[in-house]
Amino acid sequence: MKIYIPRERDPSETRAAMVPETVKKLVGLGAEVSVEPGLGTSLQVPDEAYTRGGASLEPADTGMPQADVVLRLRPPPADSVARLKRGAIHISYLDPFRRRDLVDALAAAGVSALCMELIPRSTIAQKMDALSSQASLAGYVAVILSAQRLNRIFPMMMTPSGTLAPAQVFIIGAGVAGLQAIATARRLGARVEAFDTRPVVEEQVRSLGARFVTIDIGETGQTRDGYAKALTEEQLARQRAGMARHCAAADVVITTAQVFGRRAPVIVTRDMVAGMKPGSLIVDMAVETGGNVEGAEPDREVDVNGVTILGVTNLAGRVPVHASQMYASNLGNLVEHFWDTATATFALKMDDEILKGALVTHGGRVVHEGVRKAAAGG
Repeated sequence: MKIYIPRERDPSETRAAMVPETVKKLVGLGAEVSVEPGLGTSLQVPDEAYTRGGASLEPADTGMPQADVVLRLRPPPADSVARLKRGAIHISYLDPFRRRDLVDALAAAGVSALCMELIPRSTIAQKMDALSSQASLAGYVAVILSAQRLNRIFPMMMTPSGTLAPAQVFIIGAGVAGLQAIATARRLGARVEAFDTRPVVEEQVRSLGARFVTIDIGETGQTRDGYAKALTEEQLARQRAGMARHCAAADVVITTAQVFGRRAPVIVTRDMVAGMKPGSLIVDMAVETGGNVEGAEPDREVDVNGVTILGVTNLAGRVPVHASQMYASNLGNLVEHFWDTATATFALKMDDEILKGALVTHGGRVVHEGVRKAAAGG
């Protein structure tokens, strides 16, 4: 079975879908692996490193149409879908709830498309969970960026000239990204507070040395995959009112709240920003999906009365070597899970819970129930 990995076409993307170590793993399974020349350029990984791992080099024009399995990172461009052979398996991010045009094109092309965002959050699928692996790095990077941009240091420091108080960091959302942000801020010596709508995460927040902020917003919870449930407008208003004083006291606010398939909720309003201290900083980690902070703009630094709002996209791409290593490992583990060693093929086990959760198109149809419902307005 032939596996092909193309270069990413988005000029802003610094990550690669595959690294030589994972190529070696796929070849060890019995796969015939080819990669597009220059795949590792952004990582300073030469083509020779991939060939030493057992891959051949092949241009996309010839490699894509012959491939049984295509592995990539971002959703494929339209011209890439047109190159895929009927019956091929395509695995990448797809953004299926907002990119219905792409989903329809994959179905029409007869491609079996697996969506990396829809990998279930189960124990067995943990090593394939790209959302979590990339979110963890994003949480780390958000704190490092804020430490670089803040006009004061993070740790308490006792000097002959006097004692410097630690920076106060308020993190909104204690999912994978938020927890890594908490851990990183604490390592840098900041005093950290965190809020999440799910009371179940309080113990995790406290175990990392942060204070858990409690705000009564009524009944909340999480989905079966561990994501926070979307709040009502009334709950969001109560949440904002409760968080306003914590934002006002903070030197750094980091927002991480996203609801997969929907626009990110606005959590920090203009009034809340206006109540913050001049010189303080906000990092909006959800700016790519609409943003948690009013006034945040993608990849722009916005000043509001002395408060700096950073809306940074592709945070994991700021550390592309490790981000690519982790994403490639997620892909490699997914392929290995479905690999039939007897036939050396990727076997679509339709009764497998991971496949049920991640398979979007198959046999010329959109087969994922959630994506179908979203398209129908359900």
